[in-house]
Amino acid sequence: MRQSHAVIVREYGPFPEVDQVHGVSYDGQHVWFATGDTLKALDPENGQVRRSIDVAAHAGTAYDGKYLYQLAEDRIQKIDPESGRVLATIPSPGGGADSGMAWAEGTLWVGQYRDRKIHQIDPETGKILRTIESNKFVTGVTWVDGELWHATLEGGESDVRRVDPESGEVLERIEMPSGVGVSRLESDGGDRFFCGGGKTGTVRAVRRPKRR
Repeated sequence: MRQSHAVIVREYGPFPEVDQVHGVSYDGQHVWFATGDTLKALDPENGQVRRSIDVAAHAGTAYDGKYLYQLAEDRIQKIDPESGRVLATIPSPGGGADSGMAWAEGTLWVGQYRDRKIHQIDPETGKILRTIESNKFVTGVTWVDGELWHATLEGGESDVRRVDPESGEVLERIEMPSGVGVSRLESDGGDRFFCGGGKTGTVRAVRRPKRR
């Protein structure tokens, strides 16, 4: 297994009236982060919040190329980012015990925090298509270049790990510094992971290790 120490390249926030980062996603231009009762769009180049949508936003956030998906208690909302309207809802697989969320392969991938699981679900119905088990609490989920990554936070320690999407075997670990936790996770499709900082109210950019 490949291991490395996290390189934090930038920290955004804390932001006014943001007590906690509940979800993180990226639309190619903005980092969307969930704050409980709003979704905010952050410009990662200058650190400015460009937009805010008033919507329940209690856990993970995902983006499918057109729409945002947002966990809110025991449901997943499909949101038009232009109008801010909720277009549809489906039940969440964890019934409110969900954590991070990502979009890949035409489906949603939803982390289950204390259950230490990741579910692949149908975005139209919420039906569970596949379940992967982890040996740590799952806080965030993302895909990049065909690789499944998830964040962990347990016992005061946190890491970002690449896992086999079939077996859940850990293939690579990025260890976070002591005292730095990752509440949610999203890739920018390149060499950065955007990591929710939980109760610090911050978002951190962490360098993704170069491929061999």
